[in-house]
Amino acid sequence: MNHARPRYLESKRSVDDRALSRRVRERLLADLPPDPRIVEAGCGTGVTVSRLLSWGIASGRYLGVDTDERIVDFARDVRPKALRRRGYAVTDRTGQIDRCDPIEPTDQTASPDPEFTVADLDVGFATGDALDTLEAASDCDLVVAQAFADLVPLSRFVSAVESALRPGGLAYVPITFDGGTIFQPDHPADDAVEGAYHAAIDARPGRDVRAGRHLIDLLGRRAGTLLEAESSDWIVRARGRRYPADERYFLSRILGFVDEAVGSSSHSVDAFDSWLSTRREQLGRGSLTYVAHQYDLLYRAPKS
Repeated sequence: MNHARPRYLESKRSVDDRALSRRVRERLLADLPPDPRIVEAGCGTGVTVSRLLSWGIASGRYLGVDTDERIVDFARDVRPKALRRRGYAVTDRTGQIDRCDPIEPTDQTASPDPEFTVADLDVGFATGDALDTLEAASDCDLVVAQAFADLVPLSRFVSAVESALRPGGLAYVPITFDGGTIFQPDHPADDAVEGAYHAAIDARPGRDVRAGRHLIDLLGRRAGTLLEAESSDWIVRARGRRYPADERYFLSRILGFVDEAVGSSSHSVDAFDSWLSTRREQLGRGSLTYVAHQYDLLYRAPKS
């Protein structure tokens, strides 16, 4: 297995934990019914299962969907082991968990590997297109889409979410990028690099570098209710020249993403090689700070 993407997703866990809005989370927990039926779009390594349990959601049904089979396999293998190490009672299960009706086992949603129950929460992971899965689902209490809405066409995303939710169901959409990429200390090429980086993102089909603000506007015009919207910026900095957890690696991957995007962008940056070299040297010294502007959103589907 290529562990590059799993390590990146795991390395940003501590960054996400700091960024997630407490107010949005508290409203989610206040409005979520007991034993919720949950589907997550773009589940990655399944860390949301751990968060749900830590927030007191220890019963119900959860299905995580991701397009990357390697990531799904990683989640199936690593997440139950990690939960056991944290002291949770985890029971291996064979076959499919019940899904939010009317999802049927198909090539996209089938999960032949054993699933598990942790506490009283039934957990399953599936490889497939998350939007297709949402569009095929109904009667879910909660859709989770972390760091996902800025990767897909927003209008289709919102329609798919509303299709999956029962009347009055909730959509929790945290860590939605909104077009702010900041590195410190200042460098003369910062504005040009940020512009080229964002232009390269926007040039990809379905992507929106300002998805956060556009999603706030779009949800505000739907028949449901945008319950909460609050910033959830990533802020990564060293303490005493040392980055917490695996955040040095996380920042190295962010610089890699910028390198890949600007290198393929039609917006050339004359001083980009100097900028990138400087940023990598600063990362090595523990003097690089990074901020990404994002939003956490909570939406309630129409009640009828």
